[in-house]
Amino acid sequence: MWNAKQWAGSACLALALVSGCDDSPNAISGPDALLAGNPANDVVYDQTDFLGNPLVSEVTIVKANHDAYNRTQPYNTATFQPQTEQFITGVAGRPAAYAQTIAGVLYPDMLVVDASKPASTAGWLSWALANGYGGRKLGDDVVDTGLVAIFSSLLSPANASCAPGALPLCTDNVPANDKPFLSTFPYLAAPTL
Repeated sequence: MWNAKQWAGSACLALALVSGCDDSPNAISGPDALLAGNPANDVVYDQTDFLGNPLVSEVTIVKANHDAYNRTQPYNTATFQPQTEQFITGVAGRPAAYAQTIAGVLYPDMLVVDASKPASTAGWLSWALANGYGGRKLGDDVVDTGLVAIFSSLLSPANASCAPGALPLCTDNVPANDKPFLSTFPYLAAPTL
């Protein structure tokens, strides 16, 4: 049975062989072939899922609207940001100003990285509130952070439903990754088979 490294190596070899087979003057090889405007290399993708920030669609968007949300673009804030705010005020019982602040950080729904900031300030959600780097670290507990932002006291204790890390609303009860991260690329541990 092949492991993940063997599969990845085989895929890279196949890509190298296929991209090297066309010696016409307009041939584009390597990863750029997938992005190029060359009609011979154009690929049409069907977007079936949209997950920029964790928990936005899974928790704050009405289930009946998940398909529309999954097919939208990150800047479609006019349609979906009000639903997120309504969830935070209606279901979580938080004040409207609090809901607007949290939704203002979650939209546009994409991970933002400011490479001019020190990498030590990276961290999901908290970066925007503390003028940090953005993105997320592999070890960030994004689910707990999101739940604490919605239901607990990340920014304000007003109408908080639970303490950070408390069941049932302020944690998913998964304290850490089940395997240590690697110190080199691809950084993720091998999958459990």
